[in-house]
Amino acid sequence: MAETKKGWFDIVKSSYVWKSIFRHEYQDTYRNRVLQVSSNVFLHLHPTKIRRHALRLRFTWCMGGITFLLFLILTVTGVILMFYYRPTGEYAYHDMKYLQFDVPFGMIMRNMHRWSAHAMVIAVWLHMFRVFMTGSYKPPREFNWVIGVNLLVMTLMLSFTGYLLPWDQLSIWAVTVGTNLAGYSPLVANQVKFVLLGGIEVGPNTLLRWYVLHVLALPFVLLIFLSVHFWRIRKDGGISGPL
Repeated sequence: MAETKKGWFDIVKSSYVWKSIFRHEYQDTYRNRVLQVSSNVFLHLHPTKIRRHALRLRFTWCMGGITFLLFLILTVTGVILMFYYRPTGEYAYHDMKYLQFDVPFGMIMRNMHRWSAHAMVIAVWLHMFRVFMTGSYKPPREFNWVIGVNLLVMTLMLSFTGYLLPWDQLSIWAVTVGTNLAGYSPLVANQVKFVLLGGIEVGPNTLLRWYVLHVLALPFVLLIFLSVHFWRIRKDGGISGPL
C-alpha cells in the first residue's frame, strides 16, 4: 500500500501542473523554503519571516486583515442568501421578508451580511488612513497604493449595489439618485444611465443588472485586485516600517 501511494505521489510530482505550482525542490533549506513561498500565488500570503513592527497593533491596527476577514464573511453569508433571493421586481421584497421572518436563522444571516458590509466600508477607510498616515504609500509601494484606492472604490460600489437588492422604497430612490448622478458623466452620460437602468427608467431590469454587478461582476474584479494587492505587499518587502 505504501509503495502504491509513493508511486502515485511521484507521478503527481512529475506532472506539469504540480511543477507549475511548486517550482522548487523539497530539500529543507532556508533558500528552498523562501523560494517555495515567494513563487507560489497561494503560499506567498504566508511570509517566511515577519518583521517585528508588523506585529505591533499600534502600528498596523490589523485593518487590512480585518477587512479581508469581513470580505470572507460577506462571501459566505452572501452565497447563503442567494438560495432564498430572486432578483425580480415581483419577488425580491417578499423574498427578503420571507428570509427575515420564516427561514430558520435567516435574520441572523441577513444581519451578518448587512453589518459586515458596513464594517468592511469602515475598515477599508481606516486601513487607507493608516497607510497614508504611516507613509506606506511611498516608493516602492506607490503601485500598491493605487491598487488599494481601486479596492476602496469597488468596496463602496459593492455596498451601494447591495443596498438596492431589498427593492423597497429606500432602494428604489437610492438607485434613482445614483443613476441620475451617473447621467452627468462627460461624453457618455446617456449611455451610462441606460446601461445601469436597463432602460429609460427604474424597473425590474434595473434590479437584475445591479444584482449581477453585486454578486458576479464586482466580486470577480475585486478578487483579482485583492490577489495583486497581497502579492505586491510581499514583493515590496512586507508591511512598511514606522517612519
